[in-house]
Amino acid sequence: MAQSSIIILCISVAAAFTVFLLLLLSTTDHRSHTTTNVARRGLENLPHAPAKRFSHVCGSDKAAGLAFCDRSLPYDVRAEDLIARMTLEEKTQQLGDNARGVTRLGLPPYEWWSEALHGVSNVGPGVFFDGVVPSATSFPTVIVTAASFNATLWKAIGQAVSTEARAMYNLGRAGLTFWSPTMNVARDPRWGRTMETPGEDPFVVGTYAATYVRGLQDVISECGEVEKSGKGSDSRPLKVAACCKHYAAYDMDHWHGKSRYRFDARVREQDMVETFVRPFEMCVKEGDVSSVMCSYNRVNGIPTCADPKLLNETIRGRWKLNGYIVSDCDAVKNIVEHHKYLNDTPEDAIAQTLKAGLNLDCGNYFPKYVGQAVHQGKVGANLIDASLKSLYVVLMRLGYFDGSPEYRHLGKQHICTPENTQLAAEAARQGIVLLRNDQHTLPLAAGKTKTLAVVGPHANATLAMIGNYAFDPNRPGFPCRYVSPVSGLSSYAKVRYSPGCAGVRCPDKTMIAHARKTARATDATVIVAGIDVSVETEGLDRNDLLLPGYQTELISQIARVSKGPVILVIMCAGGVDVSFAKNDPNIKAILWAGYPGEGGGTAIADVIFGRYNPGGRLPLTWYPANYVEKLPMTSMPLRPTGRFPGRTYKFYDGPSVYPFGFGLSYTSFLYNLTKPKNSIIDMKMKKNRVAAAGCHDVTYADGRSQKPRCPGALVKNLECKEKLKFEVAVKNVGDRDGSEAVLVYSRPPEGIAGAHSKQVIGFRRVFVRAGRSKKVKFAVNGCDGLGIVDEAAYKVLPSGTHTIVVGDSGGVTFPAQVAFH
Repeated sequence: MAQSSIIILCISVAAAFTVFLLLLLSTTDHRSHTTTNVARRGLENLPHAPAKRFSHVCGSDKAAGLAFCDRSLPYDVRAEDLIARMTLEEKTQQLGDNARGVTRLGLPPYEWWSEALHGVSNVGPGVFFDGVVPSATSFPTVIVTAASFNATLWKAIGQAVSTEARAMYNLGRAGLTFWSPTMNVARDPRWGRTMETPGEDPFVVGTYAATYVRGLQDVISECGEVEKSGKGSDSRPLKVAACCKHYAAYDMDHWHGKSRYRFDARVREQDMVETFVRPFEMCVKEGDVSSVMCSYNRVNGIPTCADPKLLNETIRGRWKLNGYIVSDCDAVKNIVEHHKYLNDTPEDAIAQTLKAGLNLDCGNYFPKYVGQAVHQGKVGANLIDASLKSLYVVLMRLGYFDGSPEYRHLGKQHICTPENTQLAAEAARQGIVLLRNDQHTLPLAAGKTKTLAVVGPHANATLAMIGNYAFDPNRPGFPCRYVSPVSGLSSYAKVRYSPGCAGVRCPDKTMIAHARKTARATDATVIVAGIDVSVETEGLDRNDLLLPGYQTELISQIARVSKGPVILVIMCAGGVDVSFAKNDPNIKAILWAGYPGEGGGTAIADVIFGRYNPGGRLPLTWYPANYVEKLPMTSMPLRPTGRFPGRTYKFYDGPSVYPFGFGLSYTSFLYNLTKPKNSIIDMKMKKNRVAAAGCHDVTYADGRSQKPRCPGALVKNLECKEKLKFEVAVKNVGDRDGSEAVLVYSRPPEGIAGAHSKQVIGFRRVFVRAGRSKKVKFAVNGCDGLGIVDEAAYKVLPSGTHTIVVGDSGGVTFPAQVAFH
């Protein structure tokens, strides 16, 4: 009877999850779209290698009888046995991303480098596409998905990506270790890799990373629970292995002759703790990620991959990483050839990085020089053994040695499924941000808008929509489909297309006249403009925040002559100064679509014509163009310093084109705090601390001498179990159903020197039908949500009155009183 009950329970959970997915995709466009020729181009020329199912290591005759294949032993013991059987030369050849394997032991070669930032990518040698697997689902870039502020969506995408990855692994076309996600805070709007990140708020970035990693890594039982091992967290099974990168203070690629390969980020410890390191801590502690990648740059003079404080002391010591640490590709070589750190020889760099805690070199420096470093006495073989142990335990958790029966059934039919392509379009819908909607111009009425001019350099975009770390057009592979804006909008009206520019660079005005003519003759005009990876990407930072070439003139001219309302759609990652359009009375609506992935055209069309009510919010500040004239990219402080303004919404108090968290809807929402109206949080000191001894001073900007008896307490001295609990009723007071991203901020007690103006401490996206309300509950850890980092880099919880702010405009606020005992 008990067994039957369990089976019924599992079926019920599985059914509930199916219902959840249907609800998540309930607004999905189920109309068929013809896959564009771009996506299919060259398919007939791809090689059709036979599909093969990978056989696990311990399935081979050479390995089967050896102790490292004895499943009764713990993984660490098995890994030690495998390593003990290798010669030093064999060991060194396993320490690069292209591990050579040991044939005599039945250990095959393995490529560690695969990418899955927003879908399985053809970037990285661990994945390849061909006639058997030509495509994978390409979800929106991370900056777009982050704008949904929907953690449930983030995890669902991770699960879909890992399923496709596992299927490709079974077919011999991918590995199991994916070096994703990118989780650096977008500190500067010029950074070329902003599209890869979840934005400028460290809490949001860390939450996204931990959630996406869980989606990628967690093995889910038939009952919907995360599979755990009784042998400890270092043996927890993995679906695929994720990697949080690039650690740390890395957010400049190439700007005004400054290169990431030589850059020394001079960072205050306060900013390291508060901004640059916090997302990685969340990724390791909350996401239980199985890998962290150190970056190219130096931090305060020391290359990150050679810094024992950053690696051994922090990642392994304080955060307890269950996995391995890998360098960015050729970063070890970079220490010698670009940083010229301590005038190191290759062997010196090997010793420095291994001793610091690095386990794997993306490159060939380790395989080439580790043996020599040992023979020269610069590093002990025990560190090589420790690195290999970290690597092999991860592979064992992945089933690389024993197999993973629960995933054996996955194959080509699980790649590019209708559910995944629908999820990609839904993610784009949820991430699109409505920036302007004068006179309720949007949504357009499909029945009344018979003809539509679609103009601009991105009007027929395909490849541009998927951004970077998706599909390199110079390599085999492409998304499951492309739905361009023209294609998507054609489902609602008769489209007349005119690009108006020869690409996003828009070098001249020769094509504007035709676009003007097109706009004069239609019921409405949609202009799709912006930038692409020729302007912002890895290795390419921007010099300004303007639209390139003659795009601004194209937009303004079209707006003046258009017969009907003009809607401007912007594709970009870092903000663009569109003040000219914001202030143009002829431009009635503005949408930000980011780089919306393979189904971007569907999402844009569904929002414009009201099939979907937008609810995204900007995950970063859009600064005016002159902001970048006030400070160089190389200036690392977040707080204002001298003549330099602050960075991110937390420390910048100047004008913005659009602020962090901004986003409109076709309906309106009201918030009402249902409980409590006032909150008092009594924080307990740890048992070995008395209240008086545990107090910590807090500096106020006005130099006040009258302070609370206990101005604050070090977080490390508090139990930090207390939570701030409250409930908000979100009421849809408009006439359309819609989703609302509820953002919750905290403000510290007034007057604390150097404190942030506010910080995100929680968020939830909720769907509310017109005229209805939905209650949203929050429970925020008092230390995490109300703490600050002081000038000495201490994590401090100030006493006194903090302010909780729910929503950006039209929200509610209430006080939260902190006391200690």
